[in-house]
Order: sequence, then C-alpha cells, then structure tokens
Amino acid sequence: MKGRTIILDHLGDREAAALMVDGKLDDFLIESDLPSPGTIYRARADRPVKGQGGMFLSTPDGPAFLRQVKGLAPGQMLLVQVTGYAEDGKAIPVTQKILFKSRYAIVTPEAPGLNISRSIRDEGERDRLLEIAHEVMGDSAHGLILRSACDGAEADAIAEDIAAMADMAAAVMSDDGSEPQALTEGDTPHLLAWRDWSESADVEREVGSFEHHGVLDALEAVRGIHVPLSGGAFLYIEPTRALVAVDVNTGSDVSLAAGVKANMACAKALPRALRVRGLGGQIVLDLAPMPKKDRRAFETSLRAAFRSDGEETLLVGWTPLGHYELQRKRGRVAVTGILNEVLG
Repeated sequence: MKGRTIILDHLGDREAAALMVDGKLDDFLIESDLPSPGTIYRARADRPVKGQGGMFLSTPDGPAFLRQVKGLAPGQMLLVQVTGYAEDGKAIPVTQKILFKSRYAIVTPEAPGLNISRSIRDEGERDRLLEIAHEVMGDSAHGLILRSACDGAEADAIAEDIAAMADMAAAVMSDDGSEPQALTEGDTPHLLAWRDWSESADVEREVGSFEHHGVLDALEAVRGIHVPLSGGAFLYIEPTRALVAVDVNTGSDVSLAAGVKANMACAKALPRALRVRGLGGQIVLDLAPMPKKDRRAFETSLRAAFRSDGEETLLVGWTPLGHYELQRKRGRVAVTGILNEVLG
C-alpha cells in the first residue's frame, strides 16, 4: 500500500496511533500510565542535589527532578513541565522552560518574539503568517513560533490554534496556587498524531483499523529484537537497564564490503527502529567490521537519518573498542512492556 496513512484506534483500553508509510509502520504512539511529556505541574522544591546542580521536587504524580537550579530554595512553589519519561525507579524529568505546543503554533512564555519555521522559505508565505501572528498575539509578552505545518494552511485554522495556545499560556502562567497540582496534562496519542504527523495523509478512525491496515502484524515484529536490513543483513535491538544495545550483523553477505553495507543500512533503519519501540537513553552500536576510513561516511549517513526524526538524538562518537554511542531523549514510552501486556 503506497502513501501515508494515520490510523487512530485502541489496543485494549489504551488509546494508540500508528503512522504507516508505504505499508510499513513508521511511527507508533500508545497511552501510558506514566505522566506524559508536556504535562505542567505546580511543584514544590524539596531538596537540592549537591554536585549535580539539581533539585528534587514534589508533584501529585511523585518526585520530579529539575536540573540547573539557580536561586531556588526548599519549600518554594514553581511551574515545571515534563520533558520525557522517567526511567524505572527514577524521578520525573522536568524543566522550567515551559512551552505550549500545538499543530501550528508554539507559545513560549517569557521568551518574546515571533518566529517562523526555517523550512518555510517562500517570502510571501512568511509575510502572510507574520500578519496572522501579529493580529492574534497583539502586544502579548509571550513569544510565538509558527511550525512548518502552517505552510499553506488556512488562516482561520492557524489563528484559532495560536489563540488557544496563547489563552492556555496566560491561564497557566498566572497561577498562584500554594500546593502541588497538575495544571495541564500532556497530549494523548491521537492528539499527538494530529499535532506532529502534519504531512498529507489519509486518516482512519474506524474501530478495528489496526487489524485492517496491518498495524497488529507490524507490532508483533516490534515486540521482537530482530530487525531485517537490506542485502540480507540484520540487527538486534536489546534494551537493558543501563542502555540500549544494537548489534549489527552482515547475515548471508560474505563480500569484502559486507560490513560497510550492513552498517550503512543500519544507519538508515535505526531511527525508525528506535522510534516505533519508544527507546531512548544511552544507545551503543556494535557495528559490523569495517575499515576506519569508512567511519566518516557512516557518521554522515547516520546524522542524515536522524535529522528527520522527531526525538532529539546526540551522536556522541566512537569508543576505544570501536563501538558508536548515541544519547537519545526519552520522549516516548517504551512500548514492548505495554504490548506484551495488551497483546498477550
């Protein structure tokens, strides 16, 4: 099946969304029991962590951890936003840099200025969007970023989106409560799909669409650790408590260039393989053998592959043993445990 299809359905009683591109699962979101990124808390500062420059906070959903704390005293109330999913047994990661993000607009409190996505290059379109932004935001002290989805979108839809985020920002940022409380919740999978999968696509909302469009079959593969690559190569992805290990194998290819080809195929396939599994944190690649002269080409290919991926990923570099390390934001919930629970 060619083209892009967004499927909005449920797995058990959990809301879920899948993006199929040319009949292949390209992205997957599922509801979790954990606080989701984007949730905003009124939190209480508890105790600083010496040597780390951080502070533990109290929230209604348990302890949170805020990095790079300055001028914050225990007992003080503050607004924070969840940035990712917590590792097992660890505090919720939060930030004081709060964003109100929707399909077309991102409102940035205490960061004034109007900005337009650099991917929108047509000057006429940029002028049109600036006019819409100025009309809605007026003399607001909050900043605004217009996302790439605005390109060609209807003016009324953009204006409505900006106004909704601006109103939410005004309400939340004026909060003066005195007890820990969740002020907003992060977006659900269906809202995230609408917000972030903005390229043209068919949308399916019928109950049972996951089975009809092959999503359930694709999720069976996601539950495993084996990922086939082109040319008969393959890789294994195995999450551990400390890191995600990726082992690249040449498979049936015994040519002199087998290692290079397998590693290049890994670079292309890795963002999707991590994305659909919801994996982040420290990632270590045990690559197939290849000459050191080919390392730069591999890094270039890997960087290009992650450029279009939605999660922030830092390419750290090579280890003395010849492994390649990455650091990826935990912006997704790891889906394997949820799938094992729901699908049995």
